[in-house]
Amino acid sequence: MRVLVRTFSELCVTVGTLIVLFVAYVLFWTGVKADGAMDSQIDQLQSQWAQGSVPAGGGASGGSSDGSSSGSSGGAQPEDRPDQKPPPEADQGDSAEAPPAPPAYQDGKPFAVMYIPRFGFTWNKPVLEGTKTDTLKKGLGHYASTAQLGQRGNFSVAGHRRTYGDPFKDFPKLRAGDAVVLTDGSTWFTYRIADKPYKTLPSDVEVIDPVPRKSGFDGPGRYLTLTTCEPEWGHSHRLIVWAHLDATQPVEEGKPEALRG
Repeated sequence: MRVLVRTFSELCVTVGTLIVLFVAYVLFWTGVKADGAMDSQIDQLQSQWAQGSVPAGGGASGGSSDGSSSGSSGGAQPEDRPDQKPPPEADQGDSAEAPPAPPAYQDGKPFAVMYIPRFGFTWNKPVLEGTKTDTLKKGLGHYASTAQLGQRGNFSVAGHRRTYGDPFKDFPKLRAGDAVVLTDGSTWFTYRIADKPYKTLPSDVEVIDPVPRKSGFDGPGRYLTLTTCEPEWGHSHRLIVWAHLDATQPVEEGKPEALRG
């Protein structure tokens, strides 16, 4: 009997140790690997840009960009959003030309860097084409079926909330008016968030429609959608924010105002 008890106790200790090691791997080691991978992707982009290998059509004129109009997004069991506020009147419509469309993005390859000042001025992540598991381990992923950066339509991007660098850990902190800034090496694109994060189900694929039904945008424009998992350590739901393109400027003019703070 003692042998059985001792054996069972040892098994429990072994299983407990394995669980602790697995949690440490998920919490720490995947983050270390992801941070290294993301830094590598950004270095790769900056090297390409330094050699003059930037997307065709970069260098858009600065100034106010396509504003927004908004409709809604959502799908299965959407929430009512009585506090939804459309972008300011000055931002409505297409008030500036978008830069010419860049070449098609390559699956799994980086093409832009994203900055979100709300997450801290040291926060920057590479944006890669596609949302495959391996792609999202190296940065944020562009939904390949959606518009390209700065173009008319809905440029949509996914990222992990936790693990693999925790890129969107602070997603719930996003608020109306927050800037989301991206560069493709030739142009800075500043988007402005329309409202606080919206919670929905994974089956709600309408959130990345050209004019998301619950976004508050009321017509075609140049929009941005960010998506991540909810709750923080689960994936039963999704958190979404929508934004409209507020301004563009060539990289030669320096950083946009949103990044000068």
